[in-house]
Amino acid sequence: MVEFIETIIVGSGQAGLAMSHHLAQRGREHVILERARIAERWRSERWDSLYFQFPNRMMRLPGHDYDGGDPDGFTHRDGVVRFIADYAARNAAPVRCGVNVSALRRTDAGRLRVEAGPLSMEANNVVVATGPWQAPRIPPAAVQLPPHIHQVTANRYTSPSELPPGGVLVLGSGASRYQIVEDLIAQGRQVHYALRGHRRVPRRYRGRDFGLWNEAMGVTDRIASSIPPGTRSPLVTGHKGGHTADMRGLARRGATLLGSLRGIVEGRVMLNADLNASLDAGDAAFRDTLQSIDAFIAQQGIEAPPDDGADADARAVRAPAPEIESLDLGATGIGSVIWALGYDYDLGWIDCPVLDSLGAPVQQRGVTREAGLFFLGLHRMHKMKSGFLWGVGEDAAFLADHIAGRA
Repeated sequence: MVEFIETIIVGSGQAGLAMSHHLAQRGREHVILERARIAERWRSERWDSLYFQFPNRMMRLPGHDYDGGDPDGFTHRDGVVRFIADYAARNAAPVRCGVNVSALRRTDAGRLRVEAGPLSMEANNVVVATGPWQAPRIPPAAVQLPPHIHQVTANRYTSPSELPPGGVLVLGSGASRYQIVEDLIAQGRQVHYALRGHRRVPRRYRGRDFGLWNEAMGVTDRIASSIPPGTRSPLVTGHKGGHTADMRGLARRGATLLGSLRGIVEGRVMLNADLNASLDAGDAAFRDTLQSIDAFIAQQGIEAPPDDGADADARAVRAPAPEIESLDLGATGIGSVIWALGYDYDLGWIDCPVLDSLGAPVQQRGVTREAGLFFLGLHRMHKMKSGFLWGVGEDAAFLADHIAGRA
């Protein structure tokens, strides 16, 4: 007999558990299927020194807020796992761990069938809450690296001690890439960092964390469709109590900064001469952020102290960095390459017409054209905050109302 449950949620991270919370509040029958453990990506696809990238007071899920004694501090990865696991326990979330969903399709009777090995279940609704960061991008040029070079993606990097001896080449420019470079430098590794465009922001400014200013100004509530294409996520870090990320500061600490990857030929990494353009764009974003916050403070009449350090950072005149267009891996002693170029979706197991030509979900606020099939927790799915731990609850409530209305 095939088991029937009104709603199946795939994934027990923050999105799946927020969905469960809101369905339970509405008295709707559901189950969560989890391939491994609750919050598995936080457990096994994050490096050892990772800290939550926003202050603790922004660790929020529906009905469950941070209640510790350091609201302006930053929680280590293991603390985030405990926060999410505790949320599941408090809600008595109906999670079935060790169920790796391999297929989702529509039956002839009109139900949605979920398959996980020999297990089959059917439902009127399925919510895919597997997260936005699934398949790490590796460029075709990676196959041209010499066979002795150790290659690892950001989601499989754990610590410098797990890499073979020698220097490390890191490629990418997001917050996680920056933090990995910091981790390597702190352990005394020689680092070459090939970066792309990035959006530098102050960690704290005029008495408040950047994330809290963003909330106050309504930035996190902006509808995703209104955001200009190419708008980058902020470059932030919670490491060592949180501090302003600065690419040029990495160079002062010993990292060699490079432009973006152009190709790999016979043991040499070929690079674009765009390093200074990326650094200048990051500095411009920093100045724009300060100006936006200043304007908001003035408009709202908020009493906020001046910040001479950030202002001086914004006004500083930067000397151009050297542009290196070819890097000999052997001559520089590089033994490892960390690919940190972002992620693509890995949803090929969904046998329903809801994916575009690139494999991304086609949805409006999580609702697809396939009746009863929903997505939750995607990056900028509906608002800027949709993919964040502290922002997913609003979309979960919307979908729970939608599902209750279908019943």
